[in-house]
Amino acid sequence: MRNNILIGILLLASGSIRAQEDILFELHFEPLLHNTSLLVENNREEFASYDLTVETLKFYLSSFELYNDGKPVFSTIQNCYLLDLADPDSWKISLTIPEKLSFDQLNFQLGVDSLTNVSGAMGDDLDPVNGMYWTWQSGYINFKLEGTATTCPARNNRFQYHIGGYQAPFESLQTIQLPVNPNSKISITLNLDTIFNEVNLSENYKIMSPSESSTIFSKLLKKAFVIKR
Repeated sequence: MRNNILIGILLLASGSIRAQEDILFELHFEPLLHNTSLLVENNREEFASYDLTVETLKFYLSSFELYNDGKPVFSTIQNCYLLDLADPDSWKISLTIPEKLSFDQLNFQLGVDSLTNVSGAMGDDLDPVNGMYWTWQSGYINFKLEGTATTCPARNNRFQYHIGGYQAPFESLQTIQLPVNPNSKISITLNLDTIFNEVNLSENYKIMSPSESSTIFSKLLKKAFVIKR
């Protein structure tokens, strides 16, 4: 009898352990221009024939959280991830979450939070060698977008958007909120056409420091992130 009870306890314990096992939760991001993926090298070559092309695209994502019925059920420990068009592998982020976690919303931040900014230049994805750090006073560049457009009057028709700023009144950190279905893999697109449809490249083609224009542009970026169906 005692043996049966002991076996039962062990089975319950092992079942509890299995219930607490973790799984990989993959977030696949994909930048789109002209409704076509920029991660495919051949596609970028074809864009040379378009009036607008993208040469540089780099940005920080941080503070990933999962919600269920409006309540947080998971948050990341690692703070910042740098996604870079020049590094296709960087567009996949793997998080470790409980196996049977229920959630219906994904939140993350576009940019680097104020605490990290005031901590000065750091390492790994936040290393200044990545070209995403201004100075100790201005902090990190949250989002960098560069390319050419025939409507841009700048030299060589080049546009440059370096979006950042963590001090009032020019904070540019944005929180993205997306409804999701529980899945081990979620695909999210960054639709650059959404941005260019609202930016007048013949007038506003250069942002290189924290400013009112930078803050306005950062709010526009929120609209460009959507779940891929």
